Amino acid sequence: MLYTILEDQDLKSPRVNGPDRPQWSGLHCFWPTPFVPSLAYAEHRKDAVEDVVGRSSAGEAVERLERPIEIPGMSQLFVIGSASQDANLASAPAKFPMIVLSHGTGGSAMQMAWLGTALAAQGYIAVAVNHPGNNATEAYTAQGFSTWWERARDLSVVIDSMPADAMFGARIDSNRIGAAGFSLGGYTMIEIAGGITDPEAFKEFCASSRADNICTSPPEFPTLVEDFDKLSKTDPEFQTALRHASDSYRDPRVRAVFAIAPALGPAFRPASLAKIALPVMIVAGQVDTSVPIASSAKYFAANIPGAKLTIFPGSVAHYVFLDSCTEAGRKTLPLLCTDGAGVDRDAIHANTAALAVEFFKATLK
Repeated sequence: MLYTILEDQDLKSPRVNGPDRPQWSGLHCFWPTPFVPSLAYAEHRKDAVEDVVGRSSAGEAVERLERPIEIPGMSQLFVIGSASQDANLASAPAKFPMIVLSHGTGGSAMQMAWLGTALAAQGYIAVAVNHPGNNATEAYTAQGFSTWWERARDLSVVIDSMPADAMFGARIDSNRIGAAGFSLGGYTMIEIAGGITDPEAFKEFCASSRADNICTSPPEFPTLVEDFDKLSKTDPEFQTALRHASDSYRDPRVRAVFAIAPALGPAFRPASLAKIALPVMIVAGQVDTSVPIASSAKYFAANIPGAKLTIFPGSVAHYVFLDSCTEAGRKTLPLLCTDGAGVDRDAIHANTAALAVEFFKATLK
C-alpha cells in the first residue's frame, strides 16, 4: 500500500451557474505497491525524498524505512498509520480499480486513512478529497457546511482528473470505479448514486414530530441551522447554489457505493431513493445519536432497491468510524475519541473495511 498527498494538483469543482468552489487543500491517495507487509508513503511535491522498508511481492527484502505518517496538527491526536516513503505502484496487475472517498462534515481526507489503507492492501487505488470549507485542514465556512449537494461534484472532479495523472492515469481501470464515505460523506454516496436532494423534504421532517438530532447543528459548526436559514434569505451566491440542490449529481462512472453512518436521510424522498439502480451497502452503529439510524441508515436501506445494511450492535455510535485516537486525542477531543463501553474502534474498522472489500470485490468485476 502507499499513501500520498497530491499537493500540487490545481483542481476545482465548478458550481452550476456559480463561482468555482475554492481550490482543494490536497488529495490523499492510497495504492498497492510491491511491498506486502507494510504501508508505503509518498508526499508528491518538489522536495519528495527517496524511497525507503518492506518486502517485495516476490519475497526478497527491500531497504525501506517504515515510519509513522506525520500530518501537522493531526498525528498528535489520531493514529494515522505507518508508511515507507515514495514507493512505486505495484507492477501488476496492469490496471487497478479505484475508490473515491468522502469524509464527514468538518472532518478531513485523512480521517478516511483507516479505510483507504485497507482498500490499498487489497489492490485498490483509493483517493480521498478535502471538501472545500467543510474540512478540518482549513477554515470552516457556513457555505462549505451548507451546500451538501455540491460534495458529489468534488468526487466527480477527482474521477475526471485522476486518469490524467502521470503516475496513476494509465493504471486506473475506468470500468471499475466505486465510492465510499462517512456521515455527510455517506450522504454524498447516496447522491452520487442517483438520489435527489430535496431541502424542502428535510425542512418538513424537522418541523414534524419525527424530528431527531439530524435536525440540529453539528458540534463542528454549532450555528449551522441558523446560518443556513440566513444564507438562504440574504446570500445571492448561496441562493444560486440552493436552486440547484435538487439537480441530479449521479456520476455513471461510479458503479457501487459504500455508505458509513450516512447522514441526511430526510433530505431524500422515497420516490427518489427508489430510482437508485446500482449496488449500495450501508453500515452504521446501533446507538448513533448524531445521525440516528431510524431516519438515515435504516431509511436508506428500506427505500433503495437491493441495498444491504449492517448495524453494529451494542454501544457502537457515530465517531467510532473516525481514525483511532492517541492518548492526547482522547484527552483533547473526548467527543470524537471516546467510544461506548466494550467498543473496540480498531475492530470496528477492521470489520467495516472487510465488508467494504468484499462488497467492492463482488460489485466491481
